[in-house]
Amino acid sequence: MRFVIQRVTNASVTVDGNVTGEIDKGFLVLIGVSEDDTKEIADKMIKKLIGMRIFEDENGKTNLALADVGGSLLLVSQFTLYADCKKGNRPSFTKAGNPQMAEEMYEYIIEQCKKEVENVKVGIFGADMKVQLLNDGPFTIILDSADLT
Repeated sequence: MRFVIQRVTNASVTVDGNVTGEIDKGFLVLIGVSEDDTKEIADKMIKKLIGMRIFEDENGKTNLALADVGGSLLLVSQFTLYADCKKGNRPSFTKAGNPQMAEEMYEYIIEQCKKEVENVKVGIFGADMKVQLLNDGPFTIILDSADLT
């Protein structure tokens, strides 16, 4: 599982001209699910995401978590995080989870995040989404379950 976490001043997702999710201060999280992912892996990733201290405190140090700043989450599925570009110029996506399993994992992540964060907004799984954001910093973290212990 891969999360690309972007600290944002604001972000939104639009599908077919309609805004499906919009937040102010918080994290825009692009979520990639692989064929080997489980709910246990998702739980570890969510715990790390929620506890991530990348907001500045009164001394300008990145020492505050989402809850400390009243931040929101915008969760967007993105299978292309599992692009394999080793051969040729056309990426392969065979390492991405099959759509049914990936959607179930995405929905599970949304539900678990809603238990921890007051304001959680989402994109639409499998849709052609337009994502806008104002990256604060810029500050972007790539969290890969393969790197978690």
